[in-house]
Amino acid sequence: MTTTAYFSHPDCLAHDMGPGHPECPERLDAINDRLHASGLMDALAWCEPPLATTEQMALAHTHAHLENLLLHHTRLAAAAGQDSGALSYLDPDTAMNPRTWDAVRRAAGAALAATDAVIKGEAENAFCAVRPPGHHACHDRAMGFCLVNNVALAAKYALEHHGLERVAIVDFDVHHGNGTEDIVAGDPRILMVGFYQHPFYPHGGSNSGAANVLNLPVAAYTKGQAIRALIEAQWLPRLDAFAPQMLFVSAGFDAHREDDLGQLGLVEDDYRWITRQIKAVAQRHASGRIVSCLEGGYNLDALGRSVEVHVRELAGLS
Repeated sequence: MTTTAYFSHPDCLAHDMGPGHPECPERLDAINDRLHASGLMDALAWCEPPLATTEQMALAHTHAHLENLLLHHTRLAAAAGQDSGALSYLDPDTAMNPRTWDAVRRAAGAALAATDAVIKGEAENAFCAVRPPGHHACHDRAMGFCLVNNVALAAKYALEHHGLERVAIVDFDVHHGNGTEDIVAGDPRILMVGFYQHPFYPHGGSNSGAANVLNLPVAAYTKGQAIRALIEAQWLPRLDAFAPQMLFVSAGFDAHREDDLGQLGLVEDDYRWITRQIKAVAQRHASGRIVSCLEGGYNLDALGRSVEVHVRELAGLS
């Protein structure tokens, strides 16, 4: 059995972008309920994340972007106090309420604390059940439900704070992790590999020219076996050649066939298989070190089931 740390916090439930928004607090409830009902939660090392500082988040973002988020937060607090219904929009799909800033800092803090724990050997790997998600957040702006890029931040932190020389980012969300690519493109210390539905939001991933980014755009209705074949043919050889000292995962589960925000055809066994491949790469090159952070996944039942198999595989309990 692997020691798997589980990072989450009630602050991440308080971020709410309004009735009917798919990126809702109930996503974390669905995950926690599933892990408790399955008994898996009892096998995890529960950890409470700290609040990330602005200085820490500046490893991946401009000060102007972080100051803009704080300005929105300050205006909300002044105008509405703790009225959870008050919203300030950053783009048509992405809003803040008075509690969002704390959720952002907890989500980023979870990714950083998980990185510390894994590098220090306190856990072999970690899963961060946090929101808002992060992989669309670019170095200078929020977009696509994302405000701060938790995975890109953690990868930069492992390099800058812990002195690692090579880290990999694996992104298996149905949407291209454009924000992560924006932050890491051109950095030879980071290899990013991902698949995503194309053409689809946010567009542009198939045109990337970054040498350290391996994008695998796939057509709508592609099923798991075809994606597994692509991973075996392209991801795994590239990861092995790079020999990362740690892996970071943008774990999006909206490529599930039951998720209406995408049109891919993955099922739980595909997520189990993908996680197994990631874990094998980490064991070959990185002493098993993995930090995985929640991204998408909007069908609540499918999300809970998919996260369970992902975390169960991380913990060596499949």
